[in-house]
Amino acid sequence: MKIPENGQLLRIFIGDSDHWHGKPLYEALILKAREMGLAGATMLRGLMGYGATSRIHTAKLLRLSEDLPIIVEIVDSEEKISAFLPVIDEMVQEGLVTLEAIKVIQYRSGTR
Repeated sequence: MKIPENGQLLRIFIGDSDHWHGKPLYEALILKAREMGLAGATMLRGLMGYGATSRIHTAKLLRLSEDLPIIVEIVDSEEKISAFLPVIDEMVQEGLVTLEAIKVIQYRSGTR
């Protein structure tokens, strides 16, 4: 798969407790991105954060698993990211979505 040098990075900030049709939302988003042929997606779990409500979410010892912050990052061309935006609009009920222009330096599978 080839990504144009000028791509886009889509970031979706959600919570660990967010779900879509019985699955964790991050999992549903990544599976949908794969189904739609996007180049790559990664889920990152944060140790601490807050969002629009200003409520702190943390992984401190006495407060384990209090809806930890999750970031899903997806990289591809502007066209493919644009096609994915309606999916996000439907699936993400609460959270933050950002989009930025990026320069893709390298994208290889390691198989020749």
